Amino acid sequence: MSQVSTPFTASAGRPVKERVATLGVFLANGFGIGAWAVEVPRIKENLALGDTSLGLALFAFALGAIVAMPLAGQLAPRFGSGRSTALLGVIFVIMLPMPAYAPNLATLCAALLVLGAANGALDVSMNGHASTIETQWQAPIMSSFHAAWSVGGLLGAAAGAMLQRNGVGVAGGLFLPDAFIALLIVAVALLALRGVASKTTLSSSGFVLPSGNVMKLAMLAFLCMLVEGAVADWSAVYLRSVLHREASVAAVGYSAFAFSMAACRIVGDVSVRRFGSAQVVVLGGVIAAAGLALVLGWPTVSTACVGFAMVGVGLANIVPVIFSAAGRTTGTPAVGVSMAATAGYAGFLIGPPLIGFGAGLFGLRIALYVLVTATLVVCVVGGRAVRSGQAA
Repeated sequence: MSQVSTPFTASAGRPVKERVATLGVFLANGFGIGAWAVEVPRIKENLALGDTSLGLALFAFALGAIVAMPLAGQLAPRFGSGRSTALLGVIFVIMLPMPAYAPNLATLCAALLVLGAANGALDVSMNGHASTIETQWQAPIMSSFHAAWSVGGLLGAAAGAMLQRNGVGVAGGLFLPDAFIALLIVAVALLALRGVASKTTLSSSGFVLPSGNVMKLAMLAFLCMLVEGAVADWSAVYLRSVLHREASVAAVGYSAFAFSMAACRIVGDVSVRRFGSAQVVVLGGVIAAAGLALVLGWPTVSTACVGFAMVGVGLANIVPVIFSAAGRTTGTPAVGVSMAATAGYAGFLIGPPLIGFGAGLFGLRIALYVLVTATLVVCVVGGRAVRSGQAA
């Protein structure tokens, strides 16, 4: 159980301001994704999209991100990871409200293609910057950054649901949260979003093919974040279709998921030190699979809250554990984390369109059972893969 903390030693020169600023970026990005998630059903209805058409639009989001992710790795060596993160944060702010103004499927796909590119690039950049800060901090703090993202997702979803209940349209439901995000990005950029890596690190390549050990961890990150992305974009759509309730009620599933994930990530580093990283992965996969099975097998408002909360509890600390193990598997921690992060966020973005296409062929409930399978795979093979990463 002590393996997680052994690579680190005490340090007197910790980059406190840089850590706070980076936490702010994770919070802002999560807030935007949370606000977007609760608006997906209304955009679907406003444009009269079927499940397959919505899946196509979400695939455009994923495609933009996947194309941008490798390119984002080249920005840090050129400009520094902090400045790159600030720049990409501004681009994310500019693009977030654009899908609300799309008059048809084609323009929605175009808007989501660019928004996906901005979000994917920002994800890779801020995780790479967080990895560098964790190395200089010389203590396991990755869960705290992901906790900030989850808190942002919870607040964004809650803000979106409140705006919907007060009759605010889709454009306002994205623009008003976006104004808050803009202020936060500017504030943290002025505070301390600057490069903290050495010149040697900054001169390294931004993209390296993964080794066998990192590939296993990347596959686990892919599956976990595939589930997370699908819950973000399809939970409200699923609950509204089976419960026949207003959009604000359907949003409770994602809100419960985001809240439980945020709460568990706040104590994530403590949990890993107490129970061990392998146990966190295995038990987390079991809890997430059980929660998904509950929601799909017995869909009510109450079971949606409990089930999606269980998914959040189960997945909360698996990805931070994977990122930490990947960082110890390679010679430079940032290299391993960037590989796992790229695979993970690819899963986060591929999950929603995958569910959309499956829903068009087999129905939404059947398609969502893919997520149960993914969490069970994580449960079965995750513990061994994480132990191999620790031993590398």
